[in-house]
Amino acid sequence: MQMFLDILLVITSVLLVLLVLLHRAKGGGLSSLFGGGVQSSLSGSTVVEKNLDRITIFVGLIWFIAVLGIGFEIKFS
Repeated sequence: MQMFLDILLVITSVLLVLLVLLHRAKGGGLSSLFGGGVQSSLSGSTVVEKNLDRITIFVGLIWFIAVLGIGFEIKFS
């Protein structure tokens, strides 16, 4: 179980870094390289940005659960 949680933590950590870098900042971010920057200033977020937000939150929750699992594993073993 410890090995699974360690691997899950590493994978989700790398994914979180990549997903956060893909988000659009004031300057456009890396998501503009993939077509996310082709939106009008009148509209809100694009569908791509909304899906990127959802995926980032989901991966963040998995990361948090893995951290809690490792903490409980250390505490109770």
